[in-house]
Amino acid sequence: MTSRPESLLPEQFGPLQGVRILSTGTIVAEPFAAALAAEMGAEVIQIERPGIGDVTRSLSTPIGGQDQPRMNALWLQDRRNTFYTTLDFTVPAGKEMFLRLIAGADIWMESSKAGTYSNWGLDDATVLAVNPAIVITHVSGYGQTGHPDYLNRASYDPIGQAFGGTMGITGSPDPEPPMTARPLAADYTTAQMCLWSTLAAYIYSQRTGRGQVIDLAQFEAVHKVMSGTMVDYFETGIDPERLGNQSGRGQPFGSYQAKDGWVVVAALGAVFDRLCAVLGLDTTDGYWQNARNDVSSIAGVEFDAILRGWLEERTVEEVVAKLNAAQVGCSEVMTPSAIAENPHYQAREIHTEWEDLQLGRKVKGIGVIPKFSETPGKIWRGSVPLGYDNDLVYERYLGLGNDELAQLRDRGVI
Repeated sequence: MTSRPESLLPEQFGPLQGVRILSTGTIVAEPFAAALAAEMGAEVIQIERPGIGDVTRSLSTPIGGQDQPRMNALWLQDRRNTFYTTLDFTVPAGKEMFLRLIAGADIWMESSKAGTYSNWGLDDATVLAVNPAIVITHVSGYGQTGHPDYLNRASYDPIGQAFGGTMGITGSPDPEPPMTARPLAADYTTAQMCLWSTLAAYIYSQRTGRGQVIDLAQFEAVHKVMSGTMVDYFETGIDPERLGNQSGRGQPFGSYQAKDGWVVVAALGAVFDRLCAVLGLDTTDGYWQNARNDVSSIAGVEFDAILRGWLEERTVEEVVAKLNAAQVGCSEVMTPSAIAENPHYQAREIHTEWEDLQLGRKVKGIGVIPKFSETPGKIWRGSVPLGYDNDLVYERYLGLGNDELAQLRDRGVI
């Protein structure tokens, strides 16, 4: 048995130190899962297509001055701490190199339509034969199995929200259109599910020496977080109406207009009584108790009008101060500019700077979340150009020399 190559990381840190992940997905969901692991100390190698790379490199609003590369802000934020290589594993030489990388990895995560890797001769059985302990996580729009009409469909974030069901219950009532949750709620929900399920399988592999395959469909990740929506439907047979920012099961529970901006007020259960005290309403009167749970009743409509009137007479600052002093859930609706100046964000050191090798300068964005007391994560570098780590990875992991690497480049394998 060949020895496992030493880590490429400049130092070991975080709760996932020692975990080696190969990532071959694109766009957002799977690569973000890998990047989260990298911020917690995992050694992550991201493989892109030679000469092309991930389309996300150039999507969205570019940043950077005239003399700097035009980069996607999402890429700068989400693609840190990762070793970037290129490899065409649809050709025999690339396939052979990929399987050699698999032999030394703990986890392989990818995102493609059902059967894509099998068509390239890299089916799960082949991969597990090379490394029986590896965890394989397939992330796709519709899954690796299911009804044949769906398996080859393309999927992006809004498709996942639409087919997963959340879009159907998000937004204002008809005839207004259903709305997506931004930014990229389906992708980021899928990423979180991808990472926790992969690590759960990794723990099992460490105990038993047996790897396994995870089949994660984006729409299922979205569907999983629909709360009790489907239980309601199976019990009643009624599709829920879209209600904008209201809950429909109690009030207040949504966004409201103050004198100079928007606030969110949430006061369910006993907190409703505290809000009534602020509004000067007597909660010993069953009339207002009825307003709490029956939003469409006469009392419910009247309460909503009273609350909105009270809010519209006060500034956002006044509303937030008054309601929080009364222990009523309330927040201003934050914008990026407000977030950047907020003292609580600053006190928790949520934003930080790091060196980005593509821009050639520091950028500032969201740091490592959450914070670990004993094994904190860190940012040791930002994003890098396409194929930046080819020589490092293929020399250290596969023992390839300069001449061999040059030949592979000339042939378009890397």
